[in-house]
Amino acid sequence: MTSYPDGDPAGPEITVLLVDDQDLFREGVRVIVDAQPGMRVVGDAANGLDAVTLVDELAPDVVLMDIRMPEMDGVEATRQIFQPHRVAAREKPVRVVMLTTFNLDDRAAEAIRCGASGFLLKDVTPAQLADAIRTTYQGNAVLSPENLIDLLDHRFQPKPDVPQSYSTLTDKEREVFAAAAEGLSNTEIASRVFLSESTVKTHVSAILRKLDLRDRVQIVVFARDHQLVG
Repeated sequence: MTSYPDGDPAGPEITVLLVDDQDLFREGVRVIVDAQPGMRVVGDAANGLDAVTLVDELAPDVVLMDIRMPEMDGVEATRQIFQPHRVAAREKPVRVVMLTTFNLDDRAAEAIRCGASGFLLKDVTPAQLADAIRTTYQGNAVLSPENLIDLLDHRFQPKPDVPQSYSTLTDKEREVFAAAAEGLSNTEIASRVFLSESTVKTHVSAILRKLDLRDRVQIVVFARDHQLVG
């Protein structure tokens, strides 16, 4: 595993950790990411075990995580990265994007349930990769709502029991929850429920806090698991 020296400290940047067991692939992705304005690779690892260690040490904003690796695969590494005690110890959130060669991969679906924000096929273009990193950094999914819902519906058995925490949502928060569970943006939700975007953001923050969810991707997972949307 490797960490890289600090870049230009001027201005905010998205820091990225690369995790893949192929050296050539990691180097190629590093060149692409470092060429993007406002992004920098801070380290890389060849297996999930080292990835967990580097996430604790380097606190990257986004982790690009291969699914199938020796020693520890990407799904288990993602599970460990999002263990409650590790999440509580962080000063800022970390987002994980799975890398796979298969569309609608069973293992990618499992990783999303463990906390990943979505997945990318390894043949994406440099522009698509950069856009996915920015999207993930903002707390959004990196696959379409339709693909995310299809992935969750067809790869896992839903869990019908609704946690008590859901009952703490107000009527308006439930409206926002239902719209967010469909993958709608804040602008689209605001139009649907007749609120300002700033008010929608406030409701989304309250929903995440009350349901103990990390981001909007987990709202979709929560809704599908508990059959709260059609």
